[in-house]
Amino acid sequence: MITDRRRLGQQGEAILIRRVAIAAQAGAHLVQIRERDMTDSALLALAVRAVEAVRGTRTRILVNDRWDVAVAAGAHGVHLRADSAPARRVRAAVPPSFLIGRSVHSRDEIIRVRDEGGLDYLLFGTVFATESKPGLPAAGIAALGEAVNEARELPVLAVGGVTLTTAVQLARTGCAGFAAIGQFADDAEADFHGTVAAALAAWENPSR
Repeated sequence: MITDRRRLGQQGEAILIRRVAIAAQAGAHLVQIRERDMTDSALLALAVRAVEAVRGTRTRILVNDRWDVAVAAGAHGVHLRADSAPARRVRAAVPPSFLIGRSVHSRDEIIRVRDEGGLDYLLFGTVFATESKPGLPAAGIAALGEAVNEARELPVLAVGGVTLTTAVQLARTGCAGFAAIGQFADDAEADFHGTVAAALAAWENPSR
């Protein structure tokens, strides 16, 4: 689950934290706090609340780009953008168990960051067309499979246009999972537990 509180209305932060808690209860593995317009202090406060919301579950909280905020908040890791600091530099400054992932978009980029080291996973996209990045061409399922092959031992997560409908197409590529913004932001809150459970089921019982 990748967050975007701006899609949630005037009570966006409060709704977001409730959804993080529900996602954790439903079994989501990772929640990426991706609120790039926030001030440092506001982002830290939100990350702290998110960490508390998942306490006692298997869900891990990642902060987008800001590893310093993630560490200060007691979060479980950071998700680096394509233009963020090298993972090995971040690795040297964070706790040993800290998760570090990175967004990648091309074969050359995958090879470069794979060989640099320091990463726990890659996030590859945009796999399908998505409203989050209008005008960006979709890479497609075949490109995702190639990304998995180039990444070698690094797990690859798919992102971009992933919905309950498209998720079932992903497992045959060998990717380790998927991430989404819209699928987890646009459904009604009353249905949110079911949405997360359905997303997990779509992954665990794919059409091959």
